[in-house]
Amino acid sequence: MKKLLLYVFGIIFFCFLIPAVFTTKFSINQNGIENVEVSVVENEIPAEIIEYDYNEYSKINLLHKDTGNVEEVDLDQYLLGVVAAEMPADYEIEALKAQAMVARSYTLYKITKSKPHQEADICDSHLCCQAWISKEKRFERWDIGKREENWAKIVRAVSETGGKIITYNGEVIDAFFHANSGGVTEVPVNVWGGTNFPYLQAVATSGEDAYTQYSSNLELSKDDVISKIKETHGNIEIDWSNSECIKVIEYTESGRIKTIQFGNVNLSGVEARTIFSLKSANFKVTIGENVQFEVTGYGHGVGMSQTGANTLAKERKNM
Repeated sequence: MKKLLLYVFGIIFFCFLIPAVFTTKFSINQNGIENVEVSVVENEIPAEIIEYDYNEYSKINLLHKDTGNVEEVDLDQYLLGVVAAEMPADYEIEALKAQAMVARSYTLYKITKSKPHQEADICDSHLCCQAWISKEKRFERWDIGKREENWAKIVRAVSETGGKIITYNGEVIDAFFHANSGGVTEVPVNVWGGTNFPYLQAVATSGEDAYTQYSSNLELSKDDVISKIKETHGNIEIDWSNSECIKVIEYTESGRIKTIQFGNVNLSGVEARTIFSLKSANFKVTIGENVQFEVTGYGHGVGMSQTGANTLAKERKNM
């Protein structure tokens, strides 16, 4: 492929393939990222959007986690339920198209590479695979006057990207996505361990839509902090008179917390996020009478930022 600055040619290329041509440098102090510098690296990118043979994967077996039933559905009918569940219908049509293509790629990866279920190709839980909702249940949650319009947008997003998937080195990618990166995406090894993918790296997503919408705060009493940690670490002890009783030990490449110390216990940022039900692992802790968590972003931060895709769509980037 030609050496291109793919950002200007489409949402998907920005969200997934730019990491292969960008390097990101951070200046980090105890409060987080001070500066983010992004530069272009000359490199061939063996990644592209292709159309695959629909005959082989025209239907999939979908596991409904709440009932345990397995249903055979047309792939694109399934994707309608995924896009409806995973992205707000009032997002721009090009963002919805990006979501459809990412969801299709993720589904094909699960079927051909991951195979998480013995009895089915994929399930309808976001905790395991992708969220999915039926048309009937989705309509129940939309305003009556918006139902047909919203569904028509989702149908258009899936149909206009029909058969298209994202590949790297000729193979379908594990296409992760999240709500809002908080400004910088994350690498998967910092979230789930294992091995990083070359197409999923930490890159700045400047100008991301709804940035402030995904800033959140949590205040807990000191007793509540200890109580929550005790559920998994029974030996926790915190000397609140010590000004460094809660201390960040290490940050990830994206500026999220990699390791944080609470008294005599070290937690990964992901574990701390889970324990305290934070929206992301990008947070700061302030100790006063209570303990304040200031959180930026929403989700694990790996792959396509949905609000980032919506921003690019508003800037007239398209598929």
